[in-house]
Amino acid sequence: MEDEEAEAVLRAVGRQIKAWREAARMTQPELGAAIGYSGDMVASVERGRRIPKPDFMDKSDEVLGAGGKLSAMKEDLERAQYPKKVRDLAKLESEAIELGAYAALHMHGLLQTPEYARALYAMRRPSYTEEEVDRLVSARMARKSIFDLVPRAQITFVQEEATLRRPIGGKAVLREQLEHLLEVGGLRHVTIQVVPTDCDDHAAMMGSFRVLKLRDGKTLGHTEGQLYSRVISDPKEAQILEMRYGMIRSQALRPRESLAFIKEVLKCVT
Repeated sequence: MEDEEAEAVLRAVGRQIKAWREAARMTQPELGAAIGYSGDMVASVERGRRIPKPDFMDKSDEVLGAGGKLSAMKEDLERAQYPKKVRDLAKLESEAIELGAYAALHMHGLLQTPEYARALYAMRRPSYTEEEVDRLVSARMARKSIFDLVPRAQITFVQEEATLRRPIGGKAVLREQLEHLLEVGGLRHVTIQVVPTDCDDHAAMMGSFRVLKLRDGKTLGHTEGQLYSRVISDPKEAQILEMRYGMIRSQALRPRESLAFIKEVLKCVT
């Protein structure tokens, strides 16, 4: 495991399963046989070395007569399986009253469909395992809960035209992604703008970034590079990103023009 918080959750779950198993006077192999898993898997879960699947928790709850107490821990386990930087970023997003994001190379993570996200992770080098890809896609999709939070945050996106045309995952995946973009862009608290490739003035040539305004009045920035993900808390640096974001929005197509532009691109994806 990559962080203490996730390790603590796994250890707590493991202790609970062990306590209920011993109260039921069952051995690890016996519990494993009863729920369809090996005794070694039960041992690994109890030691906090493996993340049990929801099915494991539900069947253990039923067999051990835990009355829903083990099943109730599935939500904590789901969060623990996500990378720490994803959990930290999701926490910041949940505290934002305004979120603005400029994306230069691909669709912003909050706008991605599961298939598009999977295609992106599948092309990473060094390669991820299928289990890692599943975990990362699930984490990315979970962050999209920001669209449903009440009170609503004001969310804006600026996408480069190239991100609308690059067929990541193939044309079928791109077509579905563009359709999803139009759907999200129709939400009252979401604005999507496009920067055409022929735009001759560009305030964000240094790459993708985000600006978040939190409920406590703070403004934060966030940038990602090849091997890092960085939250920018210095007020002066965050102010620079906020200025650049305002400028790139003014240089992009207006929201209605942008949605019309996306529709035209969609017509070309056959």
